[in-house]
Amino acid sequence: MDLFKKCEIFNNGVISQVKANGLYPYFHYLNSGQDTEVMMEGKRTIMIGSNNYLGLTSHPEVIKAGVEAIEKYGSGCSGSRFLNGTLDIHIALEKELAEFLHKEDVVTFSTGFQSNLGIISAIAGRNDYILCDKENHASIYDACRLSFAKMLRFEHSDMQDLEKQLKTVPESAGILIVTDGVFSMSGEICKLPEIVKLAKKFGARIMIDDAHGLGVMGANGRGTAEHFGLEKEVDIYMGTFSKSLASLGGYMASTKDVINFVRHNSRPFMFSASPTPASVACARASLKLLRENPKMVQRLKDISNYMRTGLKKKGIKLIESTTPIIPIYTFEDEKAFMACKLLLERGVYVNPVISPATPKGQALLRTSYMATHTEKQMDEAIEKIAEVLKMIDILK
Repeated sequence: MDLFKKCEIFNNGVISQVKANGLYPYFHYLNSGQDTEVMMEGKRTIMIGSNNYLGLTSHPEVIKAGVEAIEKYGSGCSGSRFLNGTLDIHIALEKELAEFLHKEDVVTFSTGFQSNLGIISAIAGRNDYILCDKENHASIYDACRLSFAKMLRFEHSDMQDLEKQLKTVPESAGILIVTDGVFSMSGEICKLPEIVKLAKKFGARIMIDDAHGLGVMGANGRGTAEHFGLEKEVDIYMGTFSKSLASLGGYMASTKDVINFVRHNSRPFMFSASPTPASVACARASLKLLRENPKMVQRLKDISNYMRTGLKKKGIKLIESTTPIIPIYTFEDEKAFMACKLLLERGVYVNPVISPATPKGQALLRTSYMATHTEKQMDEAIEKIAEVLKMIDILK
C-alpha cells in the first residue's frame, strides 16, 4: 500500500464530514494577544479556553522584559544549551526557579512537551519501571516510549491498582511513579499523599508533571506539592512556562546530582536549540510577579469558584475540584463540536475535547479561567453556556 494512503483515508473521513457540517472546531485564529477577551476572527470573544492562568501574557512588565531581551540578545540562541546556546539569563532563570520551588537545582527545556521527553528518557533506563497514571499527559506517554524502561499503567487515581502494579516490579529495578499534579482535561488533583506512602513502601521515586499546578496550587503558587505540604517528598518537578509564566519553555527541578545527570544524558535537551531570549525574559518577569504577588493565586481560585458556583446554579453538573479547569460534559463528540460552534457565534471560546484525549463517550467542553477575568465576564459566559447546553439537549 502507498505510504500516503492513510492520509487520503483520514482526510476523506471524519474530518471531512465535520467540516462539511460546519462543525470543525480547530485552528480558529486570533487577531489579538491572549487575554480575558480577544479578537477571534474579527469578533470580540470571551476567552475561557486558555491556560494563561495568571493573565500575565499582556502584563506590561512581561512584555517589556521580552522586548528588552530581544534588543540585547537578538531573536534566538542558534545552538543548544550544551554548546553555544547558554545565556546568562538561562542560568539566572534556573537559579530563581530553584529558589522558588525549594529545590537544589533546575534545568530548562525549549518546550513543556520536550521537558517530559527529556526528563523521563534520561532518568528511566532499560532495567527500570515507570508507573504511569492512565490519564497522564500525552507527552508523558511519548517519554515512556522514548525511554527503554518498562511502563506499567495504573487506573486513574486508583491507589489500589497502583499498589497492585508496584508489587509486580522486581526488587532490583528502579521505579519512577509519574503523575500529573493537576490533570489537564478534568481539573482533578492527583492523590499525592497516597502516592507518597506507596513510594516509600516500595522504594520508588516520584515525578509530578505540574504544568497546570505552578501558579495555580498552593498558597504561594508553587504547585501541587505545596498544596499538600509535601514538597520534600517529591523527587522531580516538571513544569512549563507556557501557562502561568506566560511564555514558552519548560523545566525540571530536583537535586543537583539528578539535574547534572540529565544535563549530560538527555538527548532532547542536548540536541535542541535553547529557549529564546524573549521566552526566558518573559518567564523570569512572570515568575517575579508571582513571587511578589501571591494574591494572584487566590484571585484565580476566587474567580474559578465564582464560575463553578454560577454554572451549578444553572443546573450544570460538574466534577468537584478547586482548580481553574472546569470540564462540562457533552458525552457525544458531535454535541461538543456543536456547542463550541454555537458558543463562538455568541462570543465565547471553549475547547472541545474528544477521544482519545478523554475516554470514548466522555466528550467535554474544557473551560479554564484566569486571575484577571471579571465577574461581569463570567456572568455573560454562564448565561451563554446555559443557553447553548439547552439548545443541544444537555441542559433541560
